[in-house]
Amino acid sequence: MFLSLPRIYKIGIVSVISIVIFSFALFYYIQTVTETNLKNSIMADQIDRQRIAAKSLSQNIGSDLSLVMAVLDGMANSMYIQAGNIYDTNDTNELIKQKYGLIDDIIDKIFVLDKNDIVTTGVSGAGMDKYLGADFSQREWVKDTRQYQKPVFSKGFERLGIFSIYISVPIINRQNGQYVGLIGASIPTERFFARYGNVHDINTQFLVAYDKNGTILAVGADRNLVGKNFFGSTVQDLVGHNKILNNLTRTLTKGNPAFGIYDYGRSERINTGEPIFVGNKPIYFIQVVTPTKAIFSKVSETLFTERVKGYSLLIAVFASVGILVIFLLKWSNTMEKEVVKRTKALNKSNLKLGIMSHQLRRSNLSLQNANEQLKQHDKIQKEFINMAAHELRTPIQPILGLTDVLRDQITDSHQAKLLGVIMRNARRLQRLSRDILDVSKIESSLLKLSKTSFELNEKIKSAINDTENGHDNGSNNNVKILFPPKEPITVFADRDRIYQVLSNLLNNALKFTNNGTISVNTSLISSDNHNKEVIVTIIDTGIGISPEIMPKLFSKFVTSSNQGTGLGLFISKGIIEAHGGKIWAENNSDGVGARFSFSLPMTEP
Repeated sequence: MFLSLPRIYKIGIVSVISIVIFSFALFYYIQTVTETNLKNSIMADQIDRQRIAAKSLSQNIGSDLSLVMAVLDGMANSMYIQAGNIYDTNDTNELIKQKYGLIDDIIDKIFVLDKNDIVTTGVSGAGMDKYLGADFSQREWVKDTRQYQKPVFSKGFERLGIFSIYISVPIINRQNGQYVGLIGASIPTERFFARYGNVHDINTQFLVAYDKNGTILAVGADRNLVGKNFFGSTVQDLVGHNKILNNLTRTLTKGNPAFGIYDYGRSERINTGEPIFVGNKPIYFIQVVTPTKAIFSKVSETLFTERVKGYSLLIAVFASVGILVIFLLKWSNTMEKEVVKRTKALNKSNLKLGIMSHQLRRSNLSLQNANEQLKQHDKIQKEFINMAAHELRTPIQPILGLTDVLRDQITDSHQAKLLGVIMRNARRLQRLSRDILDVSKIESSLLKLSKTSFELNEKIKSAINDTENGHDNGSNNNVKILFPPKEPITVFADRDRIYQVLSNLLNNALKFTNNGTISVNTSLISSDNHNKEVIVTIIDTGIGISPEIMPKLFSKFVTSSNQGTGLGLFISKGIIEAHGGKIWAENNSDGVGARFSFSLPMTEP
């Protein structure tokens, strides 16, 4: 049949087939180049953001370690310790408990050693039974503290089944310069580094931490690797002696930032490392590791969808053209003039299509340029926020440490009151810097949760007690916080972040309530997927929520008070949504006060 057609029709059919094949090939080539460029751009952007995040994390960890050292130094120079009260007395125990309360979210023990390196007293969340009377004279960090009479950050090692690091500060008698002993604090490494990121799941972005010898302090790959040396046979067999990973880890443990992309058989990963500085010296080291499949999974789905759409459009276009060609061939003998007319119309349409295609390319180029400018602006803004928050935290730590030392030495009540004002405002600055960093993490999708199962009502009671005893405006005897006894409720969440949300909402309610009560209620409901959720509601009798504020209540910098920054509700919303819950607010139906509520899943998903 094909051979019996006129020559011109044969040429036409061959041309159409050639055009179809060429069009599909050209589309495939353009799409492949576009996807490659997009992935390269995403990879470069991820490396930049991850290096900024790693540096910010190392600075935060260094600040917290500096705070622990400042508290220990304040104890070593307190009047009780300087007077020789390093044994198990009421005054000494009260001092240690007070200092322990300042940093109990970081450490698990504070203890005192005499000049013979025997544990004389201390405090711990789990008790000191196995520490009191222990001889630490063979510990390397104890020997270094006694020999050099300077603060020491230990290497990582296991004691009583827990892998930990130790910070020690010597007790030097200021009058005769004699070494009296030391004050030390132990930090469980896995729990400590989990405060700053994921150390358990290797399928998402996770952290790895090392000491100066390259011993692993925390790792997302396998908990059995904690305590193993990175350059030892166990870890090297696991990573396949990967040269890129070995080189960047070796560079990092020498005190220099490092990054690289590698694949040792468990998918490609981006690794950015930063040293943790305390007093301008690298003490420990962290690596932020991200599997590239976690970055490209959603992008690949989108690209595949767009590719299918493009091919579908091409098929539809050429199917329409094919139908038209068949129609023209069928009626060719009687429709010659109509064919010429339609051919001209088709050429005109192709010309318009070319013009439209050119305009579309120009629009895409403009859009791409605008997108690049937005990315650069966003990067500069995030760098500025991280730098500003860190620079704000850096002077706060010595202020808190030194004022803490002064408070133990001041006897004049007026001076003590002034010192209290300094400490209260320094803590407000410290909270502000943390809020800014939290906002940066939420907006960069870098907020990581350390979820465990815990009893929610006890955490609510703790938040209420801290709010009543530590509200920035002072105690308000005209307002009572009510929380009737409840049956235990277990939730699977990040206990520190949930405490942060509770504190934000309670302080917010207390700030806008001059008289009356603040009630806290919990209730259980079944969600759409038949899993149980807990609803926490905080109801006040204050001034309520202004209609102008209500639509943007959970946005940044939205506040009707001169006492806050307007970040608390934004951060609370980010934390609750990261847990898979919801947060909302409304004015009370009787026109007095407002209520804030949030939901949380009760069990591990």
